[in-house]
This record gives sequence, structure tokens and C-alpha cells, in this order.
Amino acid sequence: MQPGKISQIAPQIRRLLAPNPSPMTGPGTNSYLIGEGKDLILLDPGPDDPAHLAALEAALAPGERLAAIVVTHAHKDHSAAAPRVAARSGAPVLAFGDATAGRSPLMQRLATAGLPGGGEGVDTAFRPDHSLPDGAQIPCGSTHLRVIHTPGHMGGHICLAFGDVLFSGDHAMGWASSLISPPDGDMGAYMASLARLAAAPWSLMLPGHGPEVTRVAERLADLLTHRQSREAEVLLALSHAPATAQALTRRIYHSTPAPLLPAAQRNVLAHLLDLMDRNHITCALPLGPETIFTRSAPK
Repeated sequence: MQPGKISQIAPQIRRLLAPNPSPMTGPGTNSYLIGEGKDLILLDPGPDDPAHLAALEAALAPGERLAAIVVTHAHKDHSAAAPRVAARSGAPVLAFGDATAGRSPLMQRLATAGLPGGGEGVDTAFRPDHSLPDGAQIPCGSTHLRVIHTPGHMGGHICLAFGDVLFSGDHAMGWASSLISPPDGDMGAYMASLARLAAAPWSLMLPGHGPEVTRVAERLADLLTHRQSREAEVLLALSHAPATAQALTRRIYHSTPAPLLPAAQRNVLAHLLDLMDRNHITCALPLGPETIFTRSAPK
């Protein structure tokens, strides 16, 4: 994978890698051109980077044009380029909604109460031209893309089905697990969405970061197992003594490099909030860095 170089991944699917590698984005953000002929779908235009914008324009063959720009979720590494691409191409921007769309009542309450986010850059200015509900079909040449609302990484995150090819955004990747950072991220919703994706027979998974995944069922099962294992570790640690999210992170992610610990702590907090919502643990509100979580007594 090389930034600025278009790659033919499958029939009617081309990938362009943005030059924004980092511990959170892996080699960078994947933008996809989907379809053939004069009307193409651009999925995740990526960061507002002049080199990437120029590469996107250069990737269009003579006679090709963008019919729509689809954004999986409102993180800046996926959505920030959308306004410029739309202005230059005239194509509408489609997404589930803005950066706060799709939040569960619990996450909305926590956001209203002032729970700070963390991790990836939320694109608070993002506004799609049209909203895409679950199950919507986006015309794409002689076929279509089907919208799958997959809240978890963000409340408004969507995946797209192109036949049996899954465009998984940041919900499922091959090289790493996804960041779930409340109140934008929701672990309970993430697990439910992951199980929904795992129920379908995909032949190929094309994530928002990293290379394509061919053993899709195995990878989705591994991600489910990974999250269930983390939940079990959190509960085991709390069975010994109450603890803060920070203390639990140090205990559970003991071999994780220091620069990645803040993201790990957000994942731990997401597990804690999900466990609290399911009455497995308790804590004193309001939530903050020093909040102590306690395992509930067995019923």
C-alpha cells in the first residue's frame, strides 16, 4: 500500500491510500472508488490533505465523474475532505448524520453531562447533504451499495455492502481492533453491530485502514472474542478490588506501548460503561478521571 497510488482491489473497486499514517490510522486512511462507467461512488474522501485531494482527482479516468460521496463516520481522517471534494465535483455528500447522530440515550446523557471524548479527531463541522438510514440503497452503476448502520465506533457509523463485499469503515479492521471512545463510541452497540456483521457470508472485507481481509468470518469472530476477553479481564480485576479506569488500564494493558495507553483507557471506559448499563458494576456519578468502579454483588 503506497499513498497516492491507485490500486485495483476487485472488479469495480479501486483504493487510494491517504498520506496520514499514525498509531491510530495504521498506514493511513483508505478512500475507495466504487463502480464503473461515468458515475462512481467515492467512499471516505479522507483527511483534508492537498496531496490526497489531487490524487483523488487524478484517479478518475476520462469520462468518469463522482455521483456521490459517502462517509462512513464523522472522524476527520475520513470526512474532512468531503466539503472540498463536493465543491469540486458537484457530488452530494451522504452519511448517516453528523458527528452526534445515532448516539444511544446513555451516551447522549453522558455527553450532556460533560463526559469528555478522547482518541480520534471528531469532525464537529461535518454535515451531510442527505442522510442514509439503515438499509438504504445507493445506486452504483448496474447495482447498488446497501447501508448497514453499525453504531459502536461512533453512533452514526455505517458499513456498506457491495454484493458480498463488506466496506467496514473503522468498525472492523485486519491489523488492529477499533477504538471505542465514549460518548462518541459505545461498547454495547459495537458488540451488537459486530455480531450483526458476523451473521452474513462475506467474501472480502475492505476496512477504512489497513489491507483487505479475505478470511472475513474468522476475523469478525476474533474481534468478538477479543472484546469478550477484555470484558472478562475488567470484571476479574474488579472482583479483587474497586478501581478507576486508569488503574484497570495499567493492569490489563501491561504490555501496551505508553503512547497507546490513552486509547486503551478509552476502551476500558467503554467496557465499564457497558457493564454498568447491564448492572454488572456500579460507580458514583458524575463520571471523571478519578471515578471508582465496583463490581456488583451477585444476585
